[in-house]
Order: sequence, then C-alpha cells, then structure tokens
Amino acid sequence: MSELPARRLLLVHAHPDDESINNGATMAKYAAEGAHVALVTCTLGEEGEVIPPDLAHLAPDREGGLGAHRIAELAAAMKHLGVTDHRFLGGPGRFHDSGMMGVEQNHRAGAFWNTDVEDAAGYLVEVIRSLRPQVLITYDPDGGYGHPDHIQAHRVAMRAAELAAEPGYRTELGEPHTIAKIYWNRVPRPVAERAFAELRAAKTDFPGIAAIDDVPGVVDESDITAEIDGTAHAAAKSAAMRAHATQIAVQGPYFALSNDLGQPIFTTEYYQLAAGVPAVEPGRREHDLFEGVGE
Repeated sequence: MSELPARRLLLVHAHPDDESINNGATMAKYAAEGAHVALVTCTLGEEGEVIPPDLAHLAPDREGGLGAHRIAELAAAMKHLGVTDHRFLGGPGRFHDSGMMGVEQNHRAGAFWNTDVEDAAGYLVEVIRSLRPQVLITYDPDGGYGHPDHIQAHRVAMRAAELAAEPGYRTELGEPHTIAKIYWNRVPRPVAERAFAELRAAKTDFPGIAAIDDVPGVVDESDITAEIDGTAHAAAKSAAMRAHATQIAVQGPYFALSNDLGQPIFTTEYYQLAAGVPAVEPGRREHDLFEGVGE
C-alpha cells in the first residue's frame, strides 16, 4: 500500500506488557527508523495479578476492571516506543484472558484458549492483508513458557499467515499477501546466564531472583538466527515496561512481575527465523529483520 512505509513489521502478542518485555527495543528501533510497526494484542489481560496496592481493587477476584485499565497502560507504553498502530484482535474484549494453564478460566466462554483457531485467525488475516507486513514476530509453539494464551497467539499468528496468502480464502478481507519472514522470540542461554550473574551481584529491592528457565524463549545459541541491538532504545523500553504498572516493577536494568522475582531487561533482543529465507549464511546472524526482503 503506497501510503504505508516501505518496511512494515507486525507483532502478535497475548496480553498487554508482553510486547514491551519481549520486543520493546526492537519496536522502538524500527519505529524510530520510519518503519510501520503494528502490534496486535489478543486479550486485555483481565486475569492478571496486580502489583501496586493502590490498584489492587482492579484484580478479577475483587472489583475487576483490570482489562480496561490495561488498555490505557498499553497506549502509554506504545507512546514511549513511538508506535502508533496498536490494536486488539477482533477489537477490545473480543477474546478474554485465559489465565494460567490448567485453571478454570481456560474453559470459560470467550476465553482465548477456548477459541477456535480458524475463527480467531480470520481477524488477523484482515490485518495482514491491510498492512501487508514483510516481517511477523510472535511466540514459539510453546508460547515461550507454556501460557495458554501465548500458545494460542502462536497458533493464530501462524495460521493467519498461511490463510492470508491463500487467494481463495475470504476475498472480502483483502488481496492475498505472503509474509516474507516470520520470527519467534528467543533468548540465547549464555546471554541469559551472564545477565542473571550480573543481577545476582547487583543490589536490588527484589526479595528473590527468577530462574533462567522462567524467562520465555531461552534456547541454545545455535537456535538464534537474528539479534537486534536495541541499546540505543533502552530508556524507551524501560519506560514502556514501567507504563504497564499493574504488571511490572522496574528497578534500573532489572524488573519483576507479580512474583517479585528479579529478571534482567534485555536491550539486545534475539529471534529465530521460523519461516522465510535467511539473509545470511548458516551459522551467522541477521542484524536487520528486513534484510533480504522487498516491498
């Protein structure tokens, strides 16, 4: 589409805050460089726990209202990253946060985990055909760490990419479009090990430290095919994470979720090419997700 920039990046995430934790530096970098960065969030995160005591009433087991509050948090976070195109899959509230794996919320009507993948994918196909992104970022098949909404976001994103390219699929949603490259969020284990060692040596107010395997997407270095140096955008990523105040507490280069266990903030972000043609020789890493793709 002529009115859109030449480079177009689409990210698909499960809840507000996932994008800033996983891809905040990448999003800020490409937005600053003039690429069109679009975020699709699949749920409002209504079942999340709440960190600040003065907002505890928003929790689902109290007054509720967390989902609506997190819409505003996401909008604030996107301002810090310079991203103006952020939307919810099917519109705000179409799909409900499913809670953690194995809980009753998984099976509620409207829960994202309980939604037919084909039905949900149709909403994303419309976005893909409208924006015509060359690059898509989402989770791996395990959703990074096994959360049902993350797994479902992976399934929906991958299926929508397939359907968007099929000429015969729902022509009313726009012209077919093939996404050139699909990446999954990753963290190389040696990088995580070094960052956690630095965290253990640092002084923070967090009462404990998370386990490395609690970090989504930690894999062997050999699985990494791309790394994006976002250190110039570290402040933007931290600010975006702070904007998700119900979910994230930030202390310098570290953060904690509601479990109050410290984790490093990664400002170089890593990816595995899941579909498409790599732009570098085997064993080397891309440093630009758009490398090797045209308009």
